[in-house]
Amino acid sequence: MADLSGLSLACAAMLLRTKKLSPLEYAAACLDRIHRYDAGLNAFIGTDDEGALQAAREAESEIARGNWRGPLHGIPVALKDLFDVAGQRTSAHSRLRMDHVASADASVVARLRAAGAIIIGKTALHEFATGGPSFDLPWPPARNPWKRTHHPGGSSSGSGVAVAAGFVPVAIGTDTGGSVRNPATACGISGMKPTYGAVSRTGVFPLAFSLDHVGVLSRNVRDNALVLEALLGRDPGDPSSVEHPAPKVGASLDGGVKGLRIGVIDEFCANANKEILDAFAQACRVLEQLGAELVPLRLSPLADYVDCGRLILQAEAFAVHEAWLRTRIGDYSQRGRTRLLPGAFLSAGDYIRAQQLRTVLVREYAAAMATVDAAVCVSSLELPCAIDDEAEVDRTYDRQARTPFNLTGTPAISVPMGFAQNGLPIGLQVLGKGFDEAMVYRVAQSYEAATDWHLRRPDLDAAAPAA
Repeated sequence: MADLSGLSLACAAMLLRTKKLSPLEYAAACLDRIHRYDAGLNAFIGTDDEGALQAAREAESEIARGNWRGPLHGIPVALKDLFDVAGQRTSAHSRLRMDHVASADASVVARLRAAGAIIIGKTALHEFATGGPSFDLPWPPARNPWKRTHHPGGSSSGSGVAVAAGFVPVAIGTDTGGSVRNPATACGISGMKPTYGAVSRTGVFPLAFSLDHVGVLSRNVRDNALVLEALLGRDPGDPSSVEHPAPKVGASLDGGVKGLRIGVIDEFCANANKEILDAFAQACRVLEQLGAELVPLRLSPLADYVDCGRLILQAEAFAVHEAWLRTRIGDYSQRGRTRLLPGAFLSAGDYIRAQQLRTVLVREYAAAMATVDAAVCVSSLELPCAIDDEAEVDRTYDRQARTPFNLTGTPAISVPMGFAQNGLPIGLQVLGKGFDEAMVYRVAQSYEAATDWHLRRPDLDAAAPAA
């Protein structure tokens, strides 16, 4: 079978539309690669081989009749196992949900199906999208395809690994404190968190209601925009869902950055690993060489944003899990319990004060962004650590600059901006104003086109442990 793992979504879509590639051949190739390599990466909790191949046959028949639905028609997609798929288990990577079978598709899944996408399987995550990698659960944690001894980021870890490893061209995750952008950063791919409310969360198991976002992981920026356009739209079943005022988010992808004012948030880069800082400085130089005007953007310390976000997340996550924590605490992983229980000790006053601080920070960010077209900062402050080093996982997990944009609810994408000396990827964040995904994608695409970091792929044969 031909190796189709390097195809971008856009390229595959063209081949599928012109009948130079069969949807059945493409889906089978993806499944074959998953079954060949995933035993060492643990990206998937499970694949739906029969369902995916049947959907591929249907897509092939439709395209053959001239009924091409658009760029996602016949494209294999993986889902973080928080998304309901009718008739399938939604485990949230936890033994507490091992017997839960969804009765209906999540809204996102319904939109993907309507666009002709093929749901190929469910990916691993940190238990209930929090905590970090756990080894005391029914499924092992996903591993970084660049270095299997290391963490791939999370909580949408399996989704990031699935894309980086060439198992699928695109995957869907969730982002509450950076959980799409973290694996995108650690795995060397693109990960977009859109504006809060732009994508429905109906049928997605929650972590923190006021911070949760659905996001897209892909090999490049163009693919990312193609998928997000298919997901945008108001859903009456999700009270936070709104109609996007500018849903053609990929319309200005090739507009370049010449003449744009791009804010640099140095405060969010303070105390980052030197290799990350050096890569960021070089990324800023690339944007300047492309014609952008870089200006400093002054904001409150990163710790103010991170601490505020952490408190809100802890309070809202405890509200989701309180009944199980009281009655089935032993069924959680040790790390999951550790992350969820602190919410029990927060008062209503703590939560209200955090939300009040959030309002101040949201206004501050909006005022700063009103002076620029977009902004940039680092994604992680640390390189991925060894996955089984609990102390390092604890130390580095919140050493990041992603949470602020869950608080503000504004779009943010992580794209590759280099590799460390140990071979692990480094990520750049491009940030925008609310509902201005088009500008975020435009800046990210301009940077991506001027570099080649996104073209690098992990060698899964070389990375495999010795037999």
